[in-house]
Formats: sequence, C-alpha cells, structure tokens
Amino acid sequence: MNITLNKKSTTNASLTIQLQENDYLPAVAGKVREYSRKATIKGFRQGKIPAGVIKKMFGRTILVEEVNQLVSTSISNYIKDNKLKVLGDPMPDIDKARSIDWETQKDFEFEFQIGLVEDFKLELGPSVKVKRWVINVDQKVIDDTVSDLKTRFGNTSYPETSTDDCTLFGDLQVAGDADKKAIYLPLDRIARKEQKKFTGVRKGDVIAFDIQNLFDDVSVLAQTLNVSSDEASQLRGAYTFSVTNISQVAPAELNQELFDKVFGKDVVSSEGDFLAKVKETISGNYKRESEHLLDHEIQHHYEDHTNINLPDEFLKQWLKNTSNGQVTDDILEKEFKLYRNSLKWDLVKNQVAEMENVKVEAEDVRQRAKEMITEQFGGPSVVAALGDKLDSIADNYLSGQDGQNFMRIFNQVRHERILAAIKSKITISDKEVTLEEFRKHAEEHRH
Repeated sequence: MNITLNKKSTTNASLTIQLQENDYLPAVAGKVREYSRKATIKGFRQGKIPAGVIKKMFGRTILVEEVNQLVSTSISNYIKDNKLKVLGDPMPDIDKARSIDWETQKDFEFEFQIGLVEDFKLELGPSVKVKRWVINVDQKVIDDTVSDLKTRFGNTSYPETSTDDCTLFGDLQVAGDADKKAIYLPLDRIARKEQKKFTGVRKGDVIAFDIQNLFDDVSVLAQTLNVSSDEASQLRGAYTFSVTNISQVAPAELNQELFDKVFGKDVVSSEGDFLAKVKETISGNYKRESEHLLDHEIQHHYEDHTNINLPDEFLKQWLKNTSNGQVTDDILEKEFKLYRNSLKWDLVKNQVAEMENVKVEAEDVRQRAKEMITEQFGGPSVVAALGDKLDSIADNYLSGQDGQNFMRIFNQVRHERILAAIKSKITISDKEVTLEEFRKHAEEHRH
C-alpha cells in the first residue's frame, strides 16, 4: 500500500492511495470464511458452504466492501498520523472510482481531495479589547417590572366590549390575504391616534388599519409579531384584525398576597423588601443577558480579526456533496459567509482549548446533567428526596439518544470553559447602558 500527499496550495491537497492484491486479500479471505459459516444457501448445510460457491455468489460484493473499508481506514490513519488539519471529509474522485473494473483488476488506485487549514496566529491577551454592555437597573425599569407583576398576578375578566385597558386576542391578516397570524394586542401600547379603532369593539368585529400606524415604536411591533426590528420596519399597507377574545386585568394590590405569589411564602414581608428583591432579580437576569451578549462580542471579534485561510471552493463542494441535494448554489450564495464564520470560530475555540489546556472529563458532564435535572425537578429541596436515584437518572439521560445527550452537554461545558479562558486573558471594559440601548445593540448581533 502506498499513500501520497500532493499539496496544491496551503489549503488544498489530494491524497492518492495505491493498493496491491496482497494488501486486501487477507481481509477478503477472512470475509469469505465468515460467509461460509453464516450464509444460508439452498442445497448446502449451514457452515459447510465451499469457499468457491461464496466467491461465485458474493465475491464482487465482498471485494468492494473490504477494499473500501481498507481505503477509508488507511486514509483516516494517514491524516491522524501526519497530523493534517483537515476540514470536512476527504472527497473521492468519482470519475476515477467509476473507471475501476472490479472483475479483472488486481491493483487499485483511489484519489481524494482534501481541504486543509494552515496554522494561524491567534491574539489572546490584553491587546484584545471587548465591551461588556451592562444594563443600568434604573427606577423606570423597576417601576415597569412591578407594574408587569401586578398585571400578571391580577384578576382577569372578559368584558363583552373593549376599553383602552383591555387586551384583544385575534387574527392578523394582510388586507385581502387568506393567511392569518394569531396575536394579542395590549391596547395601552397602541398608538394613541389608533386606539379609538380598537376600543368599543366586540368578539367577531374586524378592524382595518395601516400596519405602520399601529405602534409609535417599531420594536413593539416586532415584539407583537415575533419578528426582528428590521423585518417589522419593512411592513407596509392595509391590515385587518379579527377579534376572537377580549380580556381585562385588574392589577393586584402591592401586599403580602402579591409578595408570596411572586417570591414564595414569607420570603419578603414588606414593600421595601419586595422592591429590593425585584431589583436583585432584575440585576441577576440582566447580568446573564450581558454575559450572553459579551460572548457574542467575543465571537464577532475573533471572526472579524483572525486571519485564517480556508479552502472555500472545497468547502462549498463538500457541503453540496453531503447535503443530499439540500444545499444548492443559491443557498451557498446566501449562507456560506455565515458557515465560514462559524467554522472560523470553531477553529479559534479549538486553538484556545489547546493553548489553555481546556479539558472536559466525563464526570464534569455528569455533574452538569445532575445540576440540570435538579433545576427541572424544582431545586435541591425536591431532589433531596431522590437520594442516590439522581445519579441513575443522570446516567440514563446521558446515555439517551445514542449518546447525543452526552455530547450536547459535553460541548456546552467545553464552550463555556473556552470562553472563560478567553475572558481571563483579554481586556473587557464595562459600558453602562439603558435597557433600550442594550436591546438595540443586541438586535445588531442577532444570528
């Protein structure tokens, strides 16, 4: 057997593998003996079928299977032994493979195209500067949150006719279009000049309006329709809303009953403690959002500032070949840049893991699974009753879906540790912003 690497550039190469008969014959002979023992053929006792009969009936199938298996294993071992940094999978030369005469040939030659990534320089130190957007929990945010809690835990009624403090449920349609989208409209958020159209209506009424005039803030429209602000800003023209239900909420009183509903019985016992707890909770939630956005900032920095040469044409062809027809030239035109950036980020993370010796052991994955299960069951107090059963529940979960659950949590833990390693090396400066500023900036980073 002979394997030759032909580097056409720093990112493109071919592997040629040449097999002689003595390379694959032992494996073929072993497979023939296995067929002789296990095959069931009319006229022969099982386990006593002559090798000549097996070769005549299954010889070509066995030869193709064993040669392909040997080629696949040999290519994989060559890549591993020579520490080639390969992207995607080796792509066989189909024309050369089709020209093989399996009936007469004794020696074979196969060729594979491979995509390589060359070594690249990664900046990992104080010179890398990234901003952390920290949300300022001001009084307006607290007031809005308390108002939302009072509404959420208030008493709901269903009046026959809407007033300006009601919420309408119904179907939104482009005028004259059959497609419907179920949404709800809090009337106190609708633009003041449009509110008259939506008050005094009943179930079954149909309201016509211009979508651009519905709200003063396009972000409210985006939230209502569950689309991006960019998509919402592009909407134009006449729409209709068919009312299917009307609800009205009488806000809850700021008393012990509300305190218990929000935070649990007797966790807070005064209005001051309640407001402090609300601020603490908001701060915790916003901190998580800030860290999540910081992760995106770091990713974008390395995607934009790390020079990595990639075999673009090879990757495009490989994506098409392995997609069962799902990836077309049109899709590549639109989405290849996103795929390329994602690949760059994976390469960056792999190099950080190597530089910083980031490792994840099986016990780390198991511990994370137990933490996740504890949260799902309702916290430590509930899980305590399970005792040792928690370990077996975690093990059963991790072995589920053919090990995919294990790999999902493994990758999650590894991702977090790599980001933690990056954050410990680079310069992160905090920028305090309002909630609105944060949301606007976060929208720009939406993938």
